Amino acid sequence: MHTYVVETNQLSRRFGKKISVQQMDLKVPQGEIYGFLGPNGAGKTTTIRMLLGLIKPTEGSIRLFGKELNRHRMSILKRVGSLVESPSYYGHLTGYENLNVIARLLGLPSPRISEVLKIVRLQKDAHRKVKGYSLGMKQRLGIAAALIAQPELLILDEPTNGLDPAGIQEIREMIIELPKQTGVTVLVSSHLLSEIDQMATYVGIISDGRLIFQDTIESLRNHSQVRLELEVNRPADACRLLQKQGWNCYLEQKSLCLETTDREQTAAIVESLVLSKFSVYRVAENKKSLEDIFIGLTGKERSL
Repeated sequence: MHTYVVETNQLSRRFGKKISVQQMDLKVPQGEIYGFLGPNGAGKTTTIRMLLGLIKPTEGSIRLFGKELNRHRMSILKRVGSLVESPSYYGHLTGYENLNVIARLLGLPSPRISEVLKIVRLQKDAHRKVKGYSLGMKQRLGIAAALIAQPELLILDEPTNGLDPAGIQEIREMIIELPKQTGVTVLVSSHLLSEIDQMATYVGIISDGRLIFQDTIESLRNHSQVRLELEVNRPADACRLLQKQGWNCYLEQKSLCLETTDREQTAAIVESLVLSKFSVYRVAENKKSLEDIFIGLTGKERSL
C-alpha cells in the first residue's frame, strides 16, 4: 500500500467564469517521480500553485505529508522545494554565492552548498558568475536552490522548457537520480510526452483542467495493445478465415491487422494461416506511442 506525499480531494479553481482546475484527486506516491502531463493551458501550473499555497482553491482540499495544507501551511512548506517557471538568481554573483545567500537566510551550514552543487552537476562551475551560465545551467542552479533545505517533496514546473536537446538530457538525467540520491519525491510537470515517458514512474494526465488518467507509466502503456500487421497472399480470404476463428481481424491497405496481447497469439495466428495454405510474407508489430495513447484518452488530436 502506497504512502502518498500529495493528496487532493475534488480540488478546483475558477478564475471568474473560467474553470482552470476541475475536481482533481491527485495522489503522488512517496519516493516516486510523478509526471504531471498535459498540454499548455491544461491547468498544470494552477494546480502546482495551489499545492505550494500560492493561490487558494475555489473548492476541495490539499493534504501534503498527511496534513491539511490550509491548517499547517508553514510547517508543511518547510518540507517542500520548488522551481516554478524561471529560477531567480543574482547574475553578478557566482553559483556558489547565490546558494550561499539562500543558505544564510535559512541558517544552513555551508557544506550543504557543495553537496547540492554536486547533485546538480555544477561543482566545476560553482565559482563562475551566473550571468555567464547557459540556460540549462541556470535551471540546474534553480533546482539546487530548491534542494538546499533537503526537502522531502520537490515540485518542478516545466523544468526543461526552452532548453536545447543537450540541456534537456542533463535535467532529465539529474531528475531520475534525485530519488535514489536523496530519497526526495519529485512531482515534475511537462507538456512533452517523451520527457515524462523517460523520467517518471507514475503519471497523471490533465486535459481541460480534469485529471483523466493517473497510474504507473507501465499501466498507461498497457492501455494500448500491440497491433499485428501481416502481408499475405489473398488477404481478403485470409481475413475471413481469421474472423471465423474468432480473431478481430480487418484489412488496411491490403494488410491484415489484428489487436494482440502476446507473442503466443501472434504465433498461433501465423500458424493458422500457414496450415490453411496462405503465404505469409511479412509480420510486423506496431505498438501505439505515448502520444497515440494520449489522443485516445482525450479524444483530441492536438500537438503538445
